Amino acid sequence: MRRTGRKVATDRSFVVALSRGLDVLRAFQPNDGLLGNQEIAARTNLPKPTVSRLTYTLTRLGYLTPVPRFEKYQLAPAAMALGYAALANLGVRHLSEAFREELMRETGGAVAVGGRDRLSMIYFGQSRGMTIGVQLDVGSRIPIATTAMGRAYLWALGEEERGVLLRDLREHYGSRWARMREGVERAGETVAKYGFAISAGEWHDDIHAVGVALKLNDGTGPYAFNCGAPAFRFTEERLRADIGPRLVAMVRNIEAALGGTAPQSKKEQGRKLKAGGKLARVAEGIR
Repeated sequence: MRRTGRKVATDRSFVVALSRGLDVLRAFQPNDGLLGNQEIAARTNLPKPTVSRLTYTLTRLGYLTPVPRFEKYQLAPAAMALGYAALANLGVRHLSEAFREELMRETGGAVAVGGRDRLSMIYFGQSRGMTIGVQLDVGSRIPIATTAMGRAYLWALGEEERGVLLRDLREHYGSRWARMREGVERAGETVAKYGFAISAGEWHDDIHAVGVALKLNDGTGPYAFNCGAPAFRFTEERLRADIGPRLVAMVRNIEAALGGTAPQSKKEQGRKLKAGGKLARVAEGIR
């Protein structure tokens, strides 16, 4: 987990102590169970004495529950209530459920919707039925750079915001970024041409998926959907010819139901490729 950037940390309106407290809560993942101060410190890159003070404070406030026997903590109901409140306010999660379930039945793949959390996408809606090989659920995090959902989200951003995110990804991944960048660039071309992004074995070798971004007029999002399955079921040919177009149609229907933006014409999409020449130049810092 990356610590607060220097520029943000020196912002006079930015409360560093609050940021660090939220980082501690963010350290807990859906399948973690209990975490100790040392584990939290490793995940947040915060000094252990600082983590000890934060976990003590969060315990007193009711956001963490101590488990003295193991000298660890777990999220308390007060913390979980924040998550459930957020889910309840995400209209796209509820409205998209019927659409997700229908696409899941039609394709045999798992269909999810997620939003960005720093350099990851976090699932807040998932329809997977009995899909073999897909174990993700609500609250699961997946990387932006190598997944279909993450790439679809990235290319739905405005040029300036996308450039910032790309530079953050490059800094985070270091020497690994050069290889990831190629997939990100290909995704931009695929999104511009077809409306969906593809990840075929680039996150997990045996998982293939497509992703489509959803844009709304209310200032929220963008969000992104994916549809994925084991590679033997979703071949790259099927992703392009069948699953991708189906997911695009589903997301556009959801946008219309939510009063979102109308889908771009192919002419408008093509401008993204031509503006400034090569697509890699669209977002400064991709290299």
